[in-house]
Amino acid sequence: MTNQTQPKLWPLAIFVVLYMALSIGASLMAGNTEFVFYIIVMVVLIAVVLLVHFRVGLTSWLLWLLAVWGLLHMAGGLVPLPKGWPYDGENAVLYSWWLVPDRLKYDQVVHAYGFGLTTWVCWHVLKTCLRDLQGRVPKPTFGLLVLCVAAGCGFGAINEVVEFAATLMMPKTNVGGYENTGWDLVANLVGGIVAAVGVRLTSK
Repeated sequence: MTNQTQPKLWPLAIFVVLYMALSIGASLMAGNTEFVFYIIVMVVLIAVVLLVHFRVGLTSWLLWLLAVWGLLHMAGGLVPLPKGWPYDGENAVLYSWWLVPDRLKYDQVVHAYGFGLTTWVCWHVLKTCLRDLQGRVPKPTFGLLVLCVAAGCGFGAINEVVEFAATLMMPKTNVGGYENTGWDLVANLVGGIVAAVGVRLTSK
């Protein structure tokens, strides 16, 4: 990474540190042990994103969109819903909010956004590695995009494993049941497909 691109990380770093600090404070004040667990996972993921960035050079807009995803995730478990807003389950927080009653939840939109974005990151990494090997920028063919969508959905499945681990370690969580997991996976796939279409269209 050059000295010219390095300073661009500072506004992003301040943004992420700020909302993470607020999330940690809110979790500790509320005694929310579930979200303390997710904050630890977030710190690990931030470290992974930085390692990937320093290896392949993620674009500024990808880094910012990943940071926004982190904010949406933190807000989802900590921001309470106003009285009277429809929600699913026991906890009236953003993650449980029915955007369209009994049809679409905030949680599912964040899943589609996040793992669609992960699919795009997978394409960026694959493109960079193939460019280094072949000496030219590869085209986003159908096969390569299917591979990226599968990778994005695979990372989404790992997220479900992490949520399952949370249910085993803590007596009370806001993870949801089997149906919720199924819809999360569907949302991941939809987000991945939309991202693949976006990669194909922007490449032209």
